[in-house]
Amino acid sequence: MSFTYEAVGATRENLAACPPGFHPLHVRTRIGEGREVFHRAAEAVLTWELHRALGVGIDAAADRAAPGVDVTVTLAGLIKAPCRIVWTAEESRRAGWAYGTLTGHPESGEEAFVVDRTGDGTVWLTVAAFSRPAKWYARAGGAATRGLQHAYARRCGKVLRNLCGDEADSL
Repeated sequence: MSFTYEAVGATRENLAACPPGFHPLHVRTRIGEGREVFHRAAEAVLTWELHRALGVGIDAAADRAAPGVDVTVTLAGLIKAPCRIVWTAEESRRAGWAYGTLTGHPESGEEAFVVDRTGDGTVWLTVAAFSRPAKWYARAGGAATRGLQHAYARRCGKVLRNLCGDEADSL
């Protein structure tokens, strides 16, 4: 399967990247503070734990995000969204990945999930994407579809904060 958009990897250097004709998404959520929270959050993102805790189906060709790994996300058991990891980051203060949509995905574009720890020790999750409808039902949903994407991104932050709760409470 091939990517359904041209700007593959655009979110790597600039999470706010949004090619012409696509809708941007950028949601940043505070997860907690400290090195342990960062490591816990990074592992949850890199190993699909965050997505599974969200209740979406994840069928990945590997146990950990890595460039070239194919992932199919299933929503409500009905909508299958094939993607491929386009980049990953595992740095001392930044970890995450982005996947790009493949043929058959209801949207066309790229979505990144990045955990970072700022200079003051605060840990953040940023969900950033650019997309446009690819299937008729995504086009028919219009603004409601984009609203669901924003709600999903906000929920990612809440779920990750809950997954990291033990570490955040012990600091």
